Amino acid sequence: MTWGFVTCGPNEALVVSGCCYNKPLLVPGGRAFVWPMVQSVQRISLNTMTLQVESPTVYTSQGVPISVTGIAQVKIQGQNEEMLLTACEQFLGKPEHEIQHIALVTLEGHQRAIMGSMTVEEIYKDRKKFSKQVFEVASSDLVNMGITVVSYTLKDIRDEESEDMRSGTGRKNLGYLKSLGMARTAEVKRDARIGEAEARRDATIKEAIAEEERMASRFLNDTEIAKAQRDFELKKAAYDVEVQTKKAEAELAYELQAAKTKQRIKEEQMQIRVIERTQEIAVQEQEIQRRERELEATIRRPAEAEKYRLEKLAEANRHRVVLEAEAEAEAIRVRGEAEAFAVEAKGKAEAEQMKKKADAWREYQEAAMVDMLLETLPKIAAEVAAPLSQAKKVTMVSSGNGPVGAAKLTGEVLDIVSRVPEVVRNLTGVDIIKSVHAA
Repeated sequence: MTWGFVTCGPNEALVVSGCCYNKPLLVPGGRAFVWPMVQSVQRISLNTMTLQVESPTVYTSQGVPISVTGIAQVKIQGQNEEMLLTACEQFLGKPEHEIQHIALVTLEGHQRAIMGSMTVEEIYKDRKKFSKQVFEVASSDLVNMGITVVSYTLKDIRDEESEDMRSGTGRKNLGYLKSLGMARTAEVKRDARIGEAEARRDATIKEAIAEEERMASRFLNDTEIAKAQRDFELKKAAYDVEVQTKKAEAELAYELQAAKTKQRIKEEQMQIRVIERTQEIAVQEQEIQRRERELEATIRRPAEAEKYRLEKLAEANRHRVVLEAEAEAEAIRVRGEAEAFAVEAKGKAEAEQMKKKADAWREYQEAAMVDMLLETLPKIAAEVAAPLSQAKKVTMVSSGNGPVGAAKLTGEVLDIVSRVPEVVRNLTGVDIIKSVHAA
């Protein structure tokens, strides 16, 4: 073998012996360094072994032959170094089945010994006690071999059956355990029947006593119920009177209180309405004041300022218009007077001329004079209107009681023309208007 590390699984242990070791080195489920030629290494199994322990035809303390089968779990203890060393001394190098055989023989012997010290009834009825005794006794011996008993359980108990050869029938006698069971069954059935009869008897007696007590209790109970009912009715009547009285008082008090509450609520509501109305009035007054201030700031003051400005502008314009009208009127008056003087002078000249011609025209009728006047009037009107046609701007001032504009100018011209007959009459003594009416 080559030197180096040797390992093993958790279900086995390494046993290293030889140089450098006074006693073997035990390594359960691990590794070890091994020097070849001077050291040797072996393995021992730590697996759990299941053993079926058979003990056929064992006589109990009563001399009854029975057979018992137990199941045991055993293993070599690897965690305890002393037990592992003992197991190595006992079983190292042996196969696992041989170790199982040794443990099985030991367990069977202890199982048979325990069976012989107990009765059939004890083993049959108290299996736990039997299993415990076998476990304890077997463990003490197997520990000395380095083996631990993990568990032991009693699997089966049976007795031997013997043939009854009498009369050549060949019938089999019933076994002890079966007979024991049958006897016990019969005993239980007997006790059950007796118990049932006694129970029925006791039940009948107790039922009669109970019925008697029930009737007595019922009569007593009925009496107590009637008495309680009477007391209840009396107390109920008294309670009803008191309750109805209190209820009526409570209803009256409730109605009174409700009326007071409603009145108080109405008063508070009216007060709330008054306050709300007052607040609304105050808010409206404030709104009015705000709007007045806003109107004052946004409309009245600007309007007054604009009015003042317009008044001043209108007054200035009026003064300007009046001055312009006065100047224009004065100019017109001066021109009119000049024109009138010119017309008058011209008329005088023409009148003088006409006077000179009058003698020659005296034989003319007034119709001819009117005809001449009508021919002359358009010329007079043209002469009167000539200055106006030369004016670039005419400013009219009116008091509001007469015509304005072109009608005013036409009226002025016609007014001047209408004075011509009067001038003619003053100059010539001829009344043209009368002559026209006469004609």
